[in-house]
Amino acid sequence: MATSEIPLLVLAIIICELAGGAGALFTLSAIPGWYAGLIKPALNPPNWIFGPVWTTLYFLMGIAAFLVWRKGLSQKDVRTALIIFGIQLLLNVAWSVIFFGAHNPAGAFADIVLLWLAILATIITFYKISPAAAYLLLPYILWVSFAGYLNYAVWTLN
Repeated sequence: MATSEIPLLVLAIIICELAGGAGALFTLSAIPGWYAGLIKPALNPPNWIFGPVWTTLYFLMGIAAFLVWRKGLSQKDVRTALIIFGIQLLLNVAWSVIFFGAHNPAGAFADIVLLWLAILATIITFYKISPAAAYLLLPYILWVSFAGYLNYAVWTLN
């Protein structure tokens, strides 16, 4: 990586982490009240695990986006891949707004299904440009798969 690319890498990571921060604005205030009162599935991890996991995933997402972005926005496939990436990032933030902000597990489950499909589309389009970028998103889709199970279970249990 050229030194001149470091600002682009940092910007990509910051954008992803800011998306996480936007979601956290809705999440943190709901945890001690509304979320604490929900019936949760047996496999629900402790609350403290979500922050480090999501911070790591947003970091990996930023690196993945950088690996694609650095190929050049003049290329149509790069622009398309980053638009799909942006859509999944918006769906990611929307999930927190719907689940924690609106207290709507059913709506959040619909969002997470769309999010999962958008992540898959991102992985496929990223792979064509940078296989490494696609591989960096595998932990993300795995975690969102698990989150989908948790979301569905919370919806049906409550």
